[in-house]
Amino acid sequence: MFITVMFGAGHWELVNPWCSLMTLTAHLKRKGQVPPDATIALLAEDGHLVSLGEDLKEGTSSAPSMGSSLLQDRGAYVLVQIIRGEGGAPTRYVSLLENLDDWYPELAEELRWLSGLPAMGNSRRRRMGNRRSQQEQGTPSRSRRVVSLTSRAR
Repeated sequence: MFITVMFGAGHWELVNPWCSLMTLTAHLKRKGQVPPDATIALLAEDGHLVSLGEDLKEGTSSAPSMGSSLLQDRGAYVLVQIIRGEGGAPTRYVSLLENLDDWYPELAEELRWLSGLPAMGNSRRRRMGNRRSQQEQGTPSRSRRVVSLTSRAR
């Protein structure tokens, strides 16, 4: 099993998620040059956000212990940093792939929506449809597929 994770200035790396979540998270933080105390997530090509944050600490009975249980084999993901708002400020979701708007405008729009920001330009995207993963992960995801991430990254 492997996944493709994109970050930085168009960099991508094959990652084996068949390991503990702590190991996977530490590796992704190191590769993405994210502070060790930061919270990260992976944004899938369909807009589904997979949190790798503190709510998934090992040892809790309801939390999965393996990265492979959360991620799709051969899936493509964008590394995202989650910045919790303080004093009533909203949580922000920041792409660690530079120029996400240029590479994947649909995913950039998804991060804006998750962050509570207004849509850019004349976006016609509708936030309707099946929210099958909202109950599972606590975050919305789109039911329709977007352009493949790996086809553009290579």
